[in-house]
Amino acid sequence: MLNKKIEAAINAQINAEMWSAYLYLSMATKCHDLGYGGMANWFEIQFKEEQDHAQIFYKYVISRGGRVVLKPIDAVPTDWKDALDMFEETLKHEQVVTSLINDLYALATKEKDYATQSMLKWFIDEQVEEEENARTLIDSLKMINGNGYGLYMLDKELAARVYSTPSPLAAEE
Repeated sequence: MLNKKIEAAINAQINAEMWSAYLYLSMATKCHDLGYGGMANWFEIQFKEEQDHAQIFYKYVISRGGRVVLKPIDAVPTDWKDALDMFEETLKHEQVVTSLINDLYALATKEKDYATQSMLKWFIDEQVEEEENARTLIDSLKMINGNGYGLYMLDKELAARVYSTPSPLAAEE
């Protein structure tokens, strides 16, 4: 049985993951407006990943006999000045998500919920990767410094990104 404190915290995390998905879809929309189809692709894949993260938490709560309670998703920003601004916000957002995951892990540790700790380890590793990816793209955009050819090449590179189902969901298929 899932501890009620853990259940409530994971329900909040489901909402946070869905908000993240909506944020990345908003960023994809802005990239399309700017003519950056490759960057839009990158954010659309982020959108799918965040939805899958919410689904992992959703299925976990159910598997532990808990109850998922879905709450409204708050509005997300819809405008950024340029690609660098979007990726800097992405990094800041992923750092917030890392903090949320760390808080969940600390709660699971306090409550001696070893199963939840085990499940969260995948998310901890995932957050390291998410922050690194955002930093790498920020560094690339700073190096490009608005150069049209550089932006074209980065956009073309990001267009090649393909989606793969996150590990915990892939194991179920």
